Amino acid sequence: MKVIVIGGTGHIGTFLIPMLVKSGYQTIYITRGKSKPYVDDIAWEKAQNIILDRNSDKDFVKKIMEINPDIIVDLINYNINETKKIVEAIQKSSCCSHYLYCSSIWAHGRSQVLPIGRESLTKEPICDYGKDKYESEKYLLEKYRKENFPVTIISPGQISGPGWDIINPWGGLDYRPFQIIADGETIFLPNFGQETLHHIHGEDVAQLFFKAISNRNQALGEVFNAVSGGSITLYGYAKLLFDYFGKEAKIEFKPWKEFCEYVGNKKETDMGYKHLIRSGFFNYDKEEKLLGFRPKYTNTETILAAVKSYVDRGIIKIKK
Repeated sequence: MKVIVIGGTGHIGTFLIPMLVKSGYQTIYITRGKSKPYVDDIAWEKAQNIILDRNSDKDFVKKIMEINPDIIVDLINYNINETKKIVEAIQKSSCCSHYLYCSSIWAHGRSQVLPIGRESLTKEPICDYGKDKYESEKYLLEKYRKENFPVTIISPGQISGPGWDIINPWGGLDYRPFQIIADGETIFLPNFGQETLHHIHGEDVAQLFFKAISNRNQALGEVFNAVSGGSITLYGYAKLLFDYFGKEAKIEFKPWKEFCEYVGNKKETDMGYKHLIRSGFFNYDKEEKLLGFRPKYTNTETILAAVKSYVDRGIIKIKK
């Protein structure tokens, strides 16, 4: 079978492309340039790269459908209009029997009852990114229910792993919290440090996409969470890092306004705010029951693998 992965060399595609190739799929991945995956694998030599830019090529969808894919994995669709374009094109064709859409847990808003459910009718997104993902989810599920459109929706948590930046104990991407802790200095966290983050390894997100492809009948019309099954509080995150670096935990707290002044970077605190007001917890009971999904990595294993990569690459300096 012929699989097209749109956005093939990013956090998910890095692991998904080799999985597909090794399982005998004719694998084509779409990128905007000659970007490289985060992890090398000989399987990439058997995958075909086609360079297309969804944002600038008005014939993007037409060119995708001219390849006659059996399966489309859409990892970089951030706009409801793009969703509608590709759905209409698939419905006019006779080739594609499965469209997998990458949504996000950001389609959820603030947490109410934990663990958070999946159904779109209960979601209240609070940012443009989440709202667009939510609109695409509703549209796709309606197409499935009314017209039997062959869709599966997968919503990843905070995709993490070695080789790229991960969400830090402030909820942003700044390296400073890691360095502060590695130096054994006091770190301040917002409020009481009880907001939560939910890292998941990119390989496990890819695994769930692969299992949805391999178990098409069970996956059609479903919304799945690509999550590790664990969340970590900001306090727990900081404590984990102090332990990792062999330092005595020095953790204190500030109210949000004072915390923002302490960080001194509006972009960082704005990003942190968007992560922390959600503070979700998600399980993978449904994913395990229908698809046999079990994460390879816990959330803490994923965090520490990324931190080790920071150290190995010299981003975090270890004092001798």
